[in-house]
Amino acid sequence: MQSICLGRTGLKVSKNGFGALPVQRVGTEEACKILRRAYEGGINYFDTARFYTDSEEKIGLALRDVREKIILSSKTMATTVEGFWKDLHTSLRLLQTDYIDIYQFHNPSFCPKPNDGTGLYEAMLEAKARGMIRFIGMTNHRLSVAEESVRSGLYDTLQFPFSYLAGKQEEALVRLCAEENVGFICMKALAGGLITRSDVAYAYLANFPVAPIWGIQRMQELEEFLSYHENPPSLTPERLAFIEAERRELAGDFCRGCGYCMPCPVGIEINNCARMSLLLRRSPTASHLTPEGQAKMKKIEDCINCGQCKARCPYGLDTPALLRKNYEDYKTFL
Repeated sequence: MQSICLGRTGLKVSKNGFGALPVQRVGTEEACKILRRAYEGGINYFDTARFYTDSEEKIGLALRDVREKIILSSKTMATTVEGFWKDLHTSLRLLQTDYIDIYQFHNPSFCPKPNDGTGLYEAMLEAKARGMIRFIGMTNHRLSVAEESVRSGLYDTLQFPFSYLAGKQEEALVRLCAEENVGFICMKALAGGLITRSDVAYAYLANFPVAPIWGIQRMQELEEFLSYHENPPSLTPERLAFIEAERRELAGDFCRGCGYCMPCPVGIEINNCARMSLLLRRSPTASHLTPEGQAKMKKIEDCINCGQCKARCPYGLDTPALLRKNYEDYKTFL
């Protein structure tokens, strides 16, 4: 099984990390079966967040008896010190542990630092001193914030989107982390579902000093990744050609589905509707063309052009324009 050391933390994690956001979408019994199978199959790193509803609780139920054999990371979106401590205590209780290996600020719009007036970084340091967390991490979708956190020397890990659809700036960020001895935790390795071949995604990332976390909610998906422990895919000429074709098709602006544009004041499901054209061409169309799916896309007609989604997009997309474009394309499939 391939593994990687997360920078200065010294934590050695499996190249197959478990991203636990999707397990909030399945029942507790099934989620626990998936999590337990992941552990038994050799996965030792599990990433969750306070924001992921009952994900932490499911991890606690499934893995409490093997706590010392796994590495746990979680996140807080708190903007106040009071909120920070509330989130941390809640996460510890639900995960059924007295410490979290990597505790991360969850996509803040700025880089928390000592004496910045928020008290957030000081709270992290206090939590570490009290043995409640071991290492301090940052997750982000903004390149500028990510780079600042790495260069600051204040963060042990960075979690950032990275896949074969990434550009030169993201590759430079990976190199920067290696230079600064900051562990790079790779999220969105399947580009929010747009990448449909996990073997190609895995083979590509194996060539970088990153620790991918794969979002898993089905046993079948898990078994696919576990199979790579014994037979890791390599970058064959066929896979390299596939990557080049994918890059040509997905060149330009496209919605990654991160969801930070939400909520919409008129109820548009932006994170899916703004990438519907790609979803229709990369997954079975039937599920997207149901009466329910049509109703979700029709909501785009209610857009009031308030600009909130555009202002929140960490990728600088013109979201209202992207919604209109996707809606027009969608109607050609009906």
